[in-house]
Amino acid sequence: MNETDSGPFTLTGTISRSRPEIARVLVGLHSRGDAIVSQLAEQEFHSKLRHVDPAEEYIVIERSALDAANTALLARPQCTFRCSASGRHIEFVADQPVETVHAGASAIRLRFPHVVVLQHRAAQVRSPVKPHIPLRCLADAGGVASFDAYVTDLGAGGVGFLVYSPDITLEPGTVLKRCSIALPGGSPVSVDLEVRYTLPVTGEDGRRVLRSGCRLIDPPRAITEFITGLLMDSRKGS
Repeated sequence: MNETDSGPFTLTGTISRSRPEIARVLVGLHSRGDAIVSQLAEQEFHSKLRHVDPAEEYIVIERSALDAANTALLARPQCTFRCSASGRHIEFVADQPVETVHAGASAIRLRFPHVVVLQHRAAQVRSPVKPHIPLRCLADAGGVASFDAYVTDLGAGGVGFLVYSPDITLEPGTVLKRCSIALPGGSPVSVDLEVRYTLPVTGEDGRRVLRSGCRLIDPPRAITEFITGLLMDSRKGS
């Protein structure tokens, strides 16, 4: 599934849940010795892949040089790692981190990632739905703490993209309850969104924000009709 950024962002990418493709990407990171990073609240966890085993469904990463970062990572049920190398930005999600020993060295073992996102820098990215977006959204209005966001992309696959303040962290699997999306020319509609992944991105103004790919859960008719209209407009303009 290919997703195109719109609005002020200059990233395009591919989301893959294919086990062979995820293994190919991770083996490449391991063989090149590329650094991986996970954002943990106010600090970053820096590491490298030590071992990739898709057959046994686990990976092993190096411990951070900072004990506090290791403690923070091991306390999380799930982590998003990123790597920027060779003109690409790679993200993968892995869970159940535990301490282990690999080749005689202390390390951290996690379950084999279930999703990888590959982003490529692109000049002058254009989305066919750009004239209609971004849409204002009050995210997680039915949850503990709502926040303002923008839906920057909607597709037939039922995936919407949220751009929000970098001080908000959303883990994959998080369900945002009763998000209120203001559709053009109509009343706000409410829909639940499931976070699939989160990526840090940079706008044209240089501001760093976070973007989450979200699955629309049982979207109401107003949203499905809006998406259909966007796709029809895209075909007319192509």
